[in-house]
Amino acid sequence: MTAPLFDTICFVGIGLINSSLARAVRKLGLARRLTSLDCDPEACRVALELGVVDSASADPAAEVAGAGLVVLGTPVGAMEAVTQAIAPYLASGAIVSDVGSVKTAVIRDVEPFLPEGVHFVPGHPIAGTEFSGPAAGFAELFQGRWCILTPQAHTDVQATARVRALWEAVGSTVEEMDPAHHDRVLAVTSHLPHLIAYTIVGTANDLEGVMEQEVIKFSASGFRDFTRIAASDPIMWRDIFLNNKEAVLELLQRFTEDLTALQRSIRWGEGEVLEKHFTKTRAIRRAIIDAKQDR
Repeated sequence: MTAPLFDTICFVGIGLINSSLARAVRKLGLARRLTSLDCDPEACRVALELGVVDSASADPAAEVAGAGLVVLGTPVGAMEAVTQAIAPYLASGAIVSDVGSVKTAVIRDVEPFLPEGVHFVPGHPIAGTEFSGPAAGFAELFQGRWCILTPQAHTDVQATARVRALWEAVGSTVEEMDPAHHDRVLAVTSHLPHLIAYTIVGTANDLEGVMEQEVIKFSASGFRDFTRIAASDPIMWRDIFLNNKEAVLELLQRFTEDLTALQRSIRWGEGEVLEKHFTKTRAIRRAIIDAKQDR
């Protein structure tokens, strides 16, 4: 057990990421008390039943007041409303962070509504599964994974250091990044792949002459991987695409151009072009495995 980094941590939204972080914090003794603010009574019930937090309810006065760290784990589109709801109960000197997959929009929707003296350190753990809810969390989720922090020039340095220490303690490697750069990087590594996965699974389901049971029965590993990605929380991903639309649309245009070039090579039987392209992309896969990010 390590010394507590915070007396009380409040998790706003007790889904996969926040429930996993709460488990890790409890396991390592990084806070003395854990609370959760969630509008879903069932999520609160499960979190309490599993011992993920010490208290949970939809009452910000009960759960947020006195917390030294508040971690926003709601869908990105709900961040502004949630911040406005909790703002009157935030203690002076408290730190607010988040786990959202988009950073520019979150900063836009959170920071203006925080009281003076409350510090905002935006964050994004690069970890997750296709499952959701407090029962899906596990303490080891962040071990060996990256966590990106996107503090701004005026962000309190000590607040950033404390949030960094928390993520490092639960096993993550922390890197600081400009918010807009983060959004472009994640558009490539996460957002566009999810959009493609949703599209491919939807296309397979809509094809005439292909029965649903045949798609399921004869799924090869590639299609199974796409279905895993496409099983992710639809509300969360709806908000991600709408709040990172510039970067996603830019990458989608580039992808469309590359796909058209491959289509042309297939049509004209350009085997050497296809082999060269596949060899180049294969090297990226090997680099991911070497970096131990294949899980």
